[in-house]
Amino acid sequence: SIYISLLMTYACMSCGLVLTWYKEEVVLWMNTVGPYHNRQETYKYFSLPFCVGTKKTISHYHETLGEALQGVELEFSGLDIKFKDEVMQTTYCEIELDKAKRDAFVYAIKNHYWYQMYIDDLPIWGIVGEADENGEDHYLWTYKKLEIGFNGNRIVDVNLTSEGKVKLVPNTRIAMSYSVKWKKSDVKFEDRFDKYLDPSFFQHRIHWFSIFNSFMMVIFLVGLVSMILMRTLRKDYARYSKEEEMDDMDRDLGDEYGWKQVHGDVFRPSSHPMIFSSLIGSGCQIFSVSFIVIVVAMVEDLYTERGSMLSTAIFVYAATSPVNGYFGGSLYAKQGGRRWIKQMFIGAFLIPAMVCGTAFFINFIAMYYHASRAIPFGTMVAVCCICLFVILPLNLVGTILGRNLSGQPNFPCRVNAVPRPIPEKKCWKWKCIVCLFCRYFIFTSFWAYKIYYVYGFMMLVLVILCIVTVCVTIVCTYFLLNAEDYRWQWTSFLSAASTAVYVYMYSFYYYFFKTKMYGLFQTSFYFGYMAVFSTSLGIMCGAVGYVGTSAFVRKIYTNVKID
Repeated sequence: SIYISLLMTYACMSCGLVLTWYKEEVVLWMNTVGPYHNRQETYKYFSLPFCVGTKKTISHYHETLGEALQGVELEFSGLDIKFKDEVMQTTYCEIELDKAKRDAFVYAIKNHYWYQMYIDDLPIWGIVGEADENGEDHYLWTYKKLEIGFNGNRIVDVNLTSEGKVKLVPNTRIAMSYSVKWKKSDVKFEDRFDKYLDPSFFQHRIHWFSIFNSFMMVIFLVGLVSMILMRTLRKDYARYSKEEEMDDMDRDLGDEYGWKQVHGDVFRPSSHPMIFSSLIGSGCQIFSVSFIVIVVAMVEDLYTERGSMLSTAIFVYAATSPVNGYFGGSLYAKQGGRRWIKQMFIGAFLIPAMVCGTAFFINFIAMYYHASRAIPFGTMVAVCCICLFVILPLNLVGTILGRNLSGQPNFPCRVNAVPRPIPEKKCWKWKCIVCLFCRYFIFTSFWAYKIYYVYGFMMLVLVILCIVTVCVTIVCTYFLLNAEDYRWQWTSFLSAASTAVYVYMYSFYYYFFKTKMYGLFQTSFYFGYMAVFSTSLGIMCGAVGYVGTSAFVRKIYTNVKID
């Protein structure tokens, strides 16, 4: 019967189910410890001189890729806990407190260290200790009082109460104890993570009003831009139609101006087409990853499993590599590019090189601090293998498909052999105003929604972000073309991607006024990954803005009669 029970348990865990049967052992995993004001700086729990329980044997724990990258360090506590088996206050070990150990505990208490544990995948948090009002004496919490709720044969709730405050005095013995109390709960197993969420989000009408207000403002903006642009284009079409009815002499005497004058150059290849195509392909892939991960998070409760969100994002990014190759390869072929293999390598490794380069730099600092955020060498090798043997081949497939299926130029206007001179007009004022408006409006909404971890609203924000980006970029491009400047490709990309500058500038304000981070590790971790996030967001917005603007440009030049 023991072998059957173990076999059933292993099968359930392999399927992603955690079933805890009567009298089965319940494992208390010790995860990390670190300063409360920066939860990214974490260390192994037993890096502090805590002692281990008497129980030694435990089933092997398999770490996932997402857990390794996030610095999850699960170590067995050594406490003997069985399902529905209550334990009175019991001493499980003693700490020989010499001067070095006392100094380590005092440093942790001064920096408000907290620790994290897991029981049946449910997280638990506790404080290492506290100091008196004068800050001279320091006390360690020595008694872990566990209260576990169960529903049927499953654990649905875990609470920790820290008691037993003991003063830290050198050359003494401190007894560490624990107790376990079981109570019946009405919480369903599927809903056991609800208490870790923010239920107050749905209870305040002001939140719903803000969301509705922002959404209506976006609709108003889109309607206003569309109405003004359609009326302006209708007037342009009417003016160009009148010009077609004039004879050559009247046309020469007339004042010809506007976006029609650059029809022979508007589809000219952009400068640096290899880099531009790689950026567009990478941006389309980031958008695909964001959309798919949010949809998966809406369907599946990814927050219930450690590292599942990051693991899903890595898997989706690798699986969507053909999207990068298709859009980047087809665009590069349309612009007459010949070195498509080099473009494929740049597009495939543009984002991974940026992320891995930043992560490896921060990893050296984490290794110096002996933090749990230090990525193991095996995990680095696994990530490199994913890039070489998964992302690169799939990107190659996408590039070949893109070049063969949609790589032929099919522009509505013929490109002139000689470039048209660009008139010296101060259209940069319009571009700057539009770019600033784009950054302000989009990320005012973005940061307002971002604080709520509700995936449905995250999808709404993504849709709003894309709609506003496309609308504002189209307006910016229209002003540029109307000034007879046909260099719209990079302008459409950069005007949308400039939102990344706003985000990164906001991160400085958030760091200095909203957090209490300090030190080299915390600073490098925060600004390093914020740079990665801002750059990725800028590339995605730039690609979305370019794709929308490209469709707009093709549409207006298709509908006008050109000799």
